[in-house]
Amino acid sequence: MLENIPEIFLSITNKEFRVLVAIENQMKSHEWVPIEEIVNFTTFDRKEVEYILSNLAQNKLIQRNVQAYEGYRIYFEAYDLLALNAFVKRGSVNALGEIIGRGKESVVYEATGGIIDRHVIIKLHREGKMSFRHVRTKRETIGERRHLSWLYAARLAAKKEYDALVALYPKVSVPEPIDHNRHGIVMSKAMGQQLAHTRLDEPGWYLDEILRQIKRAYGLGIIHCDLSEFNIFVNPAGCEIIDWPQFIKPTHPNAHQFLHRDVDNVLSYFNRKYRIKRDTGEIINTIIT
Repeated sequence: MLENIPEIFLSITNKEFRVLVAIENQMKSHEWVPIEEIVNFTTFDRKEVEYILSNLAQNKLIQRNVQAYEGYRIYFEAYDLLALNAFVKRGSVNALGEIIGRGKESVVYEATGGIIDRHVIIKLHREGKMSFRHVRTKRETIGERRHLSWLYAARLAAKKEYDALVALYPKVSVPEPIDHNRHGIVMSKAMGQQLAHTRLDEPGWYLDEILRQIKRAYGLGIIHCDLSEFNIFVNPAGCEIIDWPQFIKPTHPNAHQFLHRDVDNVLSYFNRKYRIKRDTGEIINTIIT
């Protein structure tokens, strides 16, 4: 992964962005995009396209294949730049900060945006970067599509999470969704500390608050499906629940099973750490009624 994304972003020219968009666009139908397709899309002279491709390859933003024919595809870092470029043009992001979170499925940057330089975060999804078979079984958004680039899998996950945040905010305590482009989401930063790394003075009150948020989300037609102490933040005013790309609706055939798992994960954590015991079945009944 490139560590100097802000510097590379500032050095990329409009024509280089145009070539990256051309490759991104044609990856919908090509595993490796022929240079002729890039020339046709950009309408640039072939020599100029070859020069730009050479620069982009030097910055490790594209990959070249010459086995069957000369073709190109973009790396995730190039996809990051395309999403960042859209956010900057819209004013959602003014400055990019440090990476504050990195996992198998996402990279999270601090940033500022808007007319008041509000403190926000940018979440860039990475679902397609891990085993694609694993992604296909884990994400119902992918369905039975056979020809699907890794970038598109990440794009679907980001859109799904953004849709969930739009549906939930502000009735449920989740980050405020600000913007969405490709595999990226700009949102407010979750307030407080991760539940897993916090010692609560009033754990019973916080447990009630978390269960109240689960019930509200259910009432709005959304079940988290991946809830644990690692995607719940706590603060003096309550909690915020993050990471919604796997959500399902209560009409899903396995909705009860996933709701049970979410609630049981939370109750098990509070029982394990604070010796607070609640019955999962009774809690679920209060959520769905």
